[in-house]
Amino acid sequence: VWTLVKAHYRCFTVSSSQRTSASSPAADQKTPSYSYVIIGAGSAGCVLANRLTEDAQESALLLEAGPKDRWLGSLRLSWKIHMPAALTYNLCDDKYNWFYHTLPQANMDNRVMYWPRGRVWGGSSSLNAMVYIRGHAEDYNRWQREGADGWDYDHCLPYFRKAQCHELGENRYRGGNGPLQVSRGKTNHPLHKAFIEAGRQAGYPFTDDMNGYQQEGVGWMDMTIYKGKRWSTASAYLRPALGRPNLKAEVRCVTTKILFDGNRAVGVEYIQNGQKKKVFAEKEVIVSGGAINSPQLLMLSGIGNADDLKQLGIPVIQHLPGVGNNLQDHLELYVQQQCTQPITLYKAQKPFHMVKIGLEWLTMFTGYGATAHLESGGFIRSRPKVAHPDIQFHFLPSQVIDHGRVASKIEAYQVHVGPMRSTSTGWLKLKSTNPLDHPIIQPNYLTTDIDVWEFRQCVKLSREIFAQKAFDPFRGPEALPGPQVQSDADIDAFVRQKADTAYHPSCTCKMGSPSDPMAVVDSNARVLGLEKLRVIDASIMPSIVSGNLNAPTIMMAEKAADIIRGRPALVDSGVPVYQPPTLDTQR
Repeated sequence: VWTLVKAHYRCFTVSSSQRTSASSPAADQKTPSYSYVIIGAGSAGCVLANRLTEDAQESALLLEAGPKDRWLGSLRLSWKIHMPAALTYNLCDDKYNWFYHTLPQANMDNRVMYWPRGRVWGGSSSLNAMVYIRGHAEDYNRWQREGADGWDYDHCLPYFRKAQCHELGENRYRGGNGPLQVSRGKTNHPLHKAFIEAGRQAGYPFTDDMNGYQQEGVGWMDMTIYKGKRWSTASAYLRPALGRPNLKAEVRCVTTKILFDGNRAVGVEYIQNGQKKKVFAEKEVIVSGGAINSPQLLMLSGIGNADDLKQLGIPVIQHLPGVGNNLQDHLELYVQQQCTQPITLYKAQKPFHMVKIGLEWLTMFTGYGATAHLESGGFIRSRPKVAHPDIQFHFLPSQVIDHGRVASKIEAYQVHVGPMRSTSTGWLKLKSTNPLDHPIIQPNYLTTDIDVWEFRQCVKLSREIFAQKAFDPFRGPEALPGPQVQSDADIDAFVRQKADTAYHPSCTCKMGSPSDPMAVVDSNARVLGLEKLRVIDASIMPSIVSGNLNAPTIMMAEKAADIIRGRPALVDSGVPVYQPPTLDTQR
């Protein structure tokens, strides 16, 4: 108890060694200090806040730009976050959302793309579709080859397990005791069964766990839903740790600058309620703002391409041209089929039924409100010679239009489909020195011929699955792309008009070898050339993984927490991973 009390009181003092020339000694005596200052209470930040304060002698301050994920402490009053079926509400407004937009995309009919990102406790894990996908083992082995030493599958799988508590129990691939509750869908919807059966009829294998031994195939998806409620990192990691006297979590804090003494990070400046504030970090400043906010903060603090920084009048602390570069994202399309039976979610979106669903969820956390409905999906290979799946399906017994901002028009079902390892990469840059100005985002979608070809395949292979016998009782006319879209040129035009982000921006502060001119952090997530500064979130992925990004981001934070605490790395060598019987065929 005395250790905890001392840690608590130490938060409000600072030693002279932490002072910066920008502050007067008198002012510094009143400036709070913590062992760690963590910027961003998102998918990584909540994990770090929990794990780093397990050590009672350490203290941490967690700064979040958005609000708490509960209103008046009530989960029910914040139903737009915690009701799984309500996920599109927060994708469509800026209350809990940074509401980013890209530059017009030259290869997508000059469309400006909408990029929602979480700005709330839990970050994007409080806004996402709650799909728990890890990616393929080979993604992490590729990271190792790309310079992220110690981040191969053998070293990452134990941290996936450590984070997870799967309702189906523990095995060599699944965790059974972690904070992150993971479940399978409960609706037993006939259209989900039809999708899985149709995939098998088309020649793809069934996989009973696409996060386990075999990613390839069709099957049931894992979801971060627990007892009918969204299980974000705020629920899994942050809230259980808030009672510790050595953790303080602040909201509505926009971090504007990292403070340095020479090349050593010593604290941050931030704005809260219109007031500029300062806090010092005795051990480390940890940036966990995500793939957009993290590079933005680094650049505002003088870390990035020196020429770009000088143009804006920002003093250069460290020339790292990789900051904001290597931007990677997943694009996806919706292939939609009208349904001849009234069993889709079309009726559920009518006011009377919505009220009924809402009341059941508010009283019992059950029913159609207790799932995001993305309960089945799959991973396949686009062509022969591809070693592991590069196309992902999410099946939905409903129709989605424009991120859910437009109401469904008909009884229909759809598959979200897109390539997993596109070769187009983009960048982001500061618009100005104002931290409240959104950065300029340029994803450079569809700039390579192979990316265009892969999307063509996505449409053709999705249509083939929907044409199987399993859908005979349900299949009406095709709604999207529509029967008029047949030629390759037609399909390419449809892709340019309709493809959209799958909400997976990443890789803008890539992890790599110090000899890599585009690397931003080393294999311990330390910013190159600087001391006591780390970046830990999806921005440090060397390359995008083959699947959704939330589970990998949580894994990375778990692994980084052990690195920071000086703990031996967990490792599980030689875990079996499925290999296709032959690469001579596409399936």
